Amino acid sequence: MARPRWHQSPSPKANRIARIWDRSVALWAVLNLVLVGFDLTYVPLRTFWLQRNLYPLPSVPLAIPLTLLPDITPWVDPIKGIEPHPETSAYLRRFGQLDGAMGAGSGPREGSSSLLQRALLRQQLEATLQMIDTNPFQASGASGTLEKINARLRQRAQLDSASQAAERLLSPSWLASHPWSGERQFWREQVLPLVATNYWRSIDENGRPTDHFWRYDLLLFQSVFALDILIRVVRLRRRLPGLRWRDACLRRWIDLPLLLPFWRWLRLAPVLERLQSSGLISIEPLRAVVSRGVVALLAVELFEVLALQLLDGLQQLIRSRRWPSRIRSLRSHQTVVSPEQRELVELIRIWAPLLLVQVAPRLAPELEGVLRHALQQSLQTTIVPPPLRQIQPLLGMERGVSRQVAAGLVESLLDLTRSTGARLGRRDDEQLVLLQRFIDRFWEELAVALESGPALERSQELVCALLEEVKRTYLGQLSRTGVGGLIEELDLIMVREGLAGGELTPPAPPQA
Repeated sequence: MARPRWHQSPSPKANRIARIWDRSVALWAVLNLVLVGFDLTYVPLRTFWLQRNLYPLPSVPLAIPLTLLPDITPWVDPIKGIEPHPETSAYLRRFGQLDGAMGAGSGPREGSSSLLQRALLRQQLEATLQMIDTNPFQASGASGTLEKINARLRQRAQLDSASQAAERLLSPSWLASHPWSGERQFWREQVLPLVATNYWRSIDENGRPTDHFWRYDLLLFQSVFALDILIRVVRLRRRLPGLRWRDACLRRWIDLPLLLPFWRWLRLAPVLERLQSSGLISIEPLRAVVSRGVVALLAVELFEVLALQLLDGLQQLIRSRRWPSRIRSLRSHQTVVSPEQRELVELIRIWAPLLLVQVAPRLAPELEGVLRHALQQSLQTTIVPPPLRQIQPLLGMERGVSRQVAAGLVESLLDLTRSTGARLGRRDDEQLVLLQRFIDRFWEELAVALESGPALERSQELVCALLEEVKRTYLGQLSRTGVGGLIEELDLIMVREGLAGGELTPPAPPQA
């Protein structure tokens, strides 16, 4: 008989092509995940990418240059809608003019060049004071950068006010006593790099900061992911021909974050799944550790809730005044719809021969011993007078009589049980009716006894107290044990199974 086409094993060439495609898409997804992480962190880390300096101590101006990293801001800034801030850009240009006019001198010179230098110093001072007052860094959310600039100006001039410090550092008297080469190094290394980090970001039509990364993501990555998802759905339908397209797409729900333009950090889950399924990595040990803790915690919580609800339901049922009526409702004529549904009667018909014919005869020595002891005690207390109990032959005769009587009673009882069990094992309609009548009478009499006597309330109190004790002891002990104890017990079981199965080798004994 020929197998269907979808049951035939695919060719090794098809498997190899599919494996290469899956691994290529998995690596492409890893690249996309790296770019998504870079895009999400670019704006907060733009200062690092602009300066490429690592500051190990934030409060100390100690920088470790990373010259191997390229300057990527000219390419990434347009994608994020980032442009140089007009005010800080003008501030940097004015300082360049001032630096060119000052040259290598120690201060403002005499003549026409001195007038130019003083004018440029005044413009630079006005720009610095305006920057301190207006705070252009607030638009980019980097107000802390201005605080760093103010702190360094105050530290350089040894004053408590940043404005007064700027007036002193950019005054002709200060530059007359301090060489411009040293001042220029201070401004270029400690102030201007902070000023250069400021930027202005445009707003799109929706009132949100401009971000064109989604276009590259859609064109280069999401289109490939959509094609791969379609290929996987087609494979799934070929493997399961009766599966509908909707159900096949729903089975690939884990790939949904790859197609979402928001919450892109959720792509970590489908990327790990693709790396695992393509055989590039194995996350099974990590998944086992994580899932074991989560499952143990949920199992404990779920079992506590279910057990508590079950015990509370039993207590409410037992405390109910309708308990006798519920017992009475167990009568078969109220629940049986057809003769074939007499479950309790059929159960008795099956178990009665089993107990009376097979189990009871095997208990003959034990039953004989119990009856013999009971008969011997009865003979000693009723028939044999106390003065005659010291006569050994009489006591021996008494034991013999009790043994014979017990053996006869047990034999007669077992004969009765065998015959009764054999009769109950036969299919007899009249017998079923009698059994049904007996069961109904039993439930009826039990309900009447509970209603007429004080046993109902006392039984309810005792059973509810027993259930309350179970809740306090068992559930409390389960909570005190905790998840840690369960996981430790599971580890011990797994280690023992591994040793028994030969998967693990026991540690070697220490050498002397």
